[in-house]
Amino acid sequence: MNTSRIKQRGAAILTAMLIVTLVASLTATALWQQWRSIEIETAERARVQSSWILQGALDWGRLILREDARAGTPDHLAEPWAVALKEARLSTFLAAGKSSDTVEDVGEDAFLSGQITDLQGRLNARNLIVDGQPHTPTLRAFSRLFDALRLPESELNSLVLNMRLAQEMGINPNDKNASNNHSPLLPRTLEQLGWLGLSNSSIDRLRDYVTVLPERTAVNLNTAPALVVYASIGAIDQAGAQRLIIARSMAHFRSLSDVTKALGNSEIPLVQEEHGINSRFFEMRALLRLGDLRVQERSVVQRDGLTIKTLWRQKGAIRPNTPLQ
Repeated sequence: MNTSRIKQRGAAILTAMLIVTLVASLTATALWQQWRSIEIETAERARVQSSWILQGALDWGRLILREDARAGTPDHLAEPWAVALKEARLSTFLAAGKSSDTVEDVGEDAFLSGQITDLQGRLNARNLIVDGQPHTPTLRAFSRLFDALRLPESELNSLVLNMRLAQEMGINPNDKNASNNHSPLLPRTLEQLGWLGLSNSSIDRLRDYVTVLPERTAVNLNTAPALVVYASIGAIDQAGAQRLIIARSMAHFRSLSDVTKALGNSEIPLVQEEHGINSRFFEMRALLRLGDLRVQERSVVQRDGLTIKTLWRQKGAIRPNTPLQ
């Protein structure tokens, strides 16, 4: 009798332990699923918020470029669009006309920084091939740049050859404007020049001096760095390019004749197809820090009069403490 009772008690205890374990497992599963749902909802909310904020930053940059176009003056580095936005709390931009409670709820943990860059202050890789043939002045400029940066000439040769082949594959023989056709093989970004023969290390070195635009462009001598000025004006050395940079910092160039005067040599050729003082293509970069989320967006825009058209946008999460590049 005692043995039977002991067995019954043992079975009851075992059953109770199994029930407790099952309840604990079900509770843990429910809590995990709830936590996961909250995390997904939080991540989705942060994604949507970041998209809206970055869209607002793009619209803001477009407005700045549009207002700059109304003035009709040369594009230079002393204009409002060229001033970088250092990281600032988003609530700073929302403070006007809002209550303090509303501002804190919207932008207390959101920080935004950004910059607009003139892409015509760089050498355009699209200029390398004109009417199916290497463009001699552009090739000379790229050669001078590669030599100054000590990059392999073989990579430049590969770039020219492959750029020519890529353009040829996009030409429609029935189109009178065939030279302007867009081939799917042609790169849109500097990084994509790796398709055409440039190494990653060379692309990193060229980042501040070379761009890829959808059409031929002239170098804006008001915004180009000294090395691009040196490369594009074949008759000067690097010291002469630096003197030109100093001269424009005191007064931006209003015409190519101003550049000629600053060079001090009227015999140095400046061709409108290769050199200019205005720009139509710009890159906008915005870095958003929203709590633990870091999102950076790059946008390339084309300005024609008061019309600002976005050519492409690229957005992605980045590691913490990554600066705006």
